[in-house]
Amino acid sequence: MTHSEIQALLDDRYRRYDQPAFIAPDPISLPHRYSQRADIEISGLFAALLAWGKRSIILKKMDELLARMDHAPHQFILGHQDDDLRRLEKFCHRTFCDTDLLYFVHWLRWYYRQHETLEDAFLHGATQRERLENFHHLFFSLPDAPARTRKHVATPARNSACKRVNMYLRWMVRRDEYGVDFGLWTRLSPADLVCPLDVHVERVARRLGLLTRKQTDWQAATELTARLREFDPTDPVKYDFALFGLGIDEKF
Repeated sequence: MTHSEIQALLDDRYRRYDQPAFIAPDPISLPHRYSQRADIEISGLFAALLAWGKRSIILKKMDELLARMDHAPHQFILGHQDDDLRRLEKFCHRTFCDTDLLYFVHWLRWYYRQHETLEDAFLHGATQRERLENFHHLFFSLPDAPARTRKHVATPARNSACKRVNMYLRWMVRRDEYGVDFGLWTRLSPADLVCPLDVHVERVARRLGLLTRKQTDWQAATELTARLREFDPTDPVKYDFALFGLGIDEKF
């Protein structure tokens, strides 16, 4: 396909898939339950970082997690007593278990006692790579951070593609005219985001010649994003909708 044909395809599929109907079967539906910014940020962080496996199972486990927090995550994070943490015990989704969950809750309470928005945690650095590396460092800066929990927050420092963190940032930063992504955060630019590189996006990107690197790593994610900027330099990750839709719905 020519460059113009690829752009026409991606633009068409972006318009098709970036619609409210996308929300219900996707993990982004969890933060869409809320109207307060902190609730959206917290539920979105959990939904994004736990988004591995079948989407139906992700939604079920996230619903369980939010129920354990009385469906009021910000209030639970800031107001829980030690006894309340018992309701988080034995929660597990794949390899994310209660040890990891308890540290997440501990860190979020420490953080929200000092900041009104989680956006502040992603502003440290001149490049997106630096911002994600610094967020990872901040997240695990508390002295009791379990070593086992580090694998649940990706960082470019380990050459990860950081799929789930990049997806979370897409949700929070993109100002989406169709109401799928939230656009809550205004100090980060959609132009700086990196495309979430999941198996469907990767497969379609390779078929379209948008990705040549063999490894699925940070360099591959930035290579794909650079190609997508050729089609829209101000909002390249909007094409995540097109690539994902082509991959999962159309088996492209």
